[in-house]
Formats: sequence, C-alpha cells, structure tokens
Amino acid sequence: MTKVVNKLLLLADSRQTSALCLLDLTDAFDTVDHELLKSRLERQFGLHGVVLEWFQRYLSGRTFRVVFSSCMSSIIYIVCSVPQGSVLVPLLFIVYTVDLAATAEKHDVSLHAFADDTQLCLHYRCTDTASAAAQLEQCITDVGHSMSANRLKLNADKSMLSSSSTTRF
Repeated sequence: MTKVVNKLLLLADSRQTSALCLLDLTDAFDTVDHELLKSRLERQFGLHGVVLEWFQRYLSGRTFRVVFSSCMSSIIYIVCSVPQGSVLVPLLFIVYTVDLAATAEKHDVSLHAFADDTQLCLHYRCTDTASAAAQLEQCITDVGHSMSANRLKLNADKSMLSSSSTTRF
C-alpha cells in the first residue's frame, strides 16, 4: 500500500490525476481451484517433478468437519482453496491470479497485489478524464471476466473506485 500511495503522491506533484480501483474478492482463498493452480505452476512458472508433486500433496487430501457441543458433522473433502494462515498462501494466491496483471497491462493500467488485496491504478492528465474513465471501466470489466474464468468472484458491492487530482492533495 505504501508503494501505491507514494506513486499517487509523486504523480500528483507532477500534475497528473490518478484513478484507483480497490478490488474485493468474495471468499478469495476458498475458491482457488487446485487443478488450475497446479497447471499455472507448471505452465507459467516451470515447476515439474518433485516440486510440483510437493505442491499437489500440500493442497490435496484436506478435510474438515464441524463439531458443536456433542454433535459432529460428517467429513467434508476440500477440493478447492488454499489453507489460510500459512506463509505460502499469499504467494500461491498471487501465482493463481498472475493472469490479472497481463489483463491490466493490456489496458495500460497498473495492478498492485498482495494476496487477495488487489488495486488497479490509472494515471492520466486531467484533460483526458473521459477517455481514462472508459479505459479503466473496460479494464475492470476484463479483469472481472478473467477472475470468473479462474473461479474467483469480484464483489462489486465492496470494490471501490476513487479518483484523485492535484487539488485533493
């Protein structure tokens, strides 16, 4: 977040306007598809053999059950998600969503991500507001489609778009 704020301030000093879209994902870690993640680790990051098997074993075979008072549910097998609380989870999630950066780049929009916190940022001259808004809107639409293709859900109610110009700082 410090990197994003610093860039916004530097651009404001040079009389540029910025539009920042904060994206919120619904149950982001719970929707990570193991097969898609494994495919991405292999195809885009070149992991093979023992290393890829280690990730497969790390993700597969997980179960949960609910215990309340003396009642116990049946065992549920987890077929998607990454285990939360591990230091590996933010990295796995970024690997899983790596295609989002290419989608944003296609629209000349910066993408900043840490785990499931994702920001899209567009910098422009104040005279180009209308075209910048259309550019960012198309980027958000395409990012939403990319997220859907990866079984992620963009929470439109919690995602925010704000614009800042030199007069607001």
